[in-house]
Amino acid sequence: MKRGPLLILCLLGPQLREHHHSSLTHTYTHTLTHTHIRGMGNTKTCALSKEVLEELKLNTRYSDEQLYTWYQTFLRECPTGRISRQQFESIYASFFPDADPKAYAQHVFRSFDQNSDGTLDFKEYIVALHLTSSGKTMEKLEWAFALYDLDGNGSITKNEIQEIVRSIFNMISKDAQKNLPEDENTPEKRADKIWDFFGKKENDKITEGEFIQGIMDNKNILRLIQFDEPQKVQERLKEKQQ
Repeated sequence: MKRGPLLILCLLGPQLREHHHSSLTHTYTHTLTHTHIRGMGNTKTCALSKEVLEELKLNTRYSDEQLYTWYQTFLRECPTGRISRQQFESIYASFFPDADPKAYAQHVFRSFDQNSDGTLDFKEYIVALHLTSSGKTMEKLEWAFALYDLDGNGSITKNEIQEIVRSIFNMISKDAQKNLPEDENTPEKRADKIWDFFGKKENDKITEGEFIQGIMDNKNILRLIQFDEPQKVQERLKEKQQ
């Protein structure tokens, strides 16, 4: 199924530097009360509840108008009302046809799937969208920690660093990898470099506070922990909008 740019924006994972997206300029109807979801051979009615609406307004920068518009778009592009992990992976694959983004997509999906049910519902989607498009730097750093904290125990090991870095390398073409500095042109080297920046011994762990402070103190860590090809991503977004 073709995915629109509204859905795609949130699924690439947040860039951890300051950036801006175009403002939301979509139609809104105050009379929207129910939207029909068609899926699995059945038709059912689903409303954006006042409770969810108020919670999202409290935790994001979005207005009633914007949230109702996102809701309509979400259901139009995801008729079941949920994004499965497989759909999420497919979206990533369409953006990186010459690489293998599956592992990284799975990790990003895990970090957004707040209730760990294997799908993203509208609320989880909006939280992800807010984080990627307008979230504060601290929120993005907290997300980055959650991405690297594979088992969710509140600390990061060197093995967890290696796992995420390896998934990032899978999305970098072989030719691009050749242009990386000698001391970070393999997943192992980059993971070692990150670990050294934090001043940790082999079996030490990094807490969330140490992780965030370390990145704020050293922009080299920020560069090393994230996957960032903004130009290519923007070009593909433009292609999908045409």
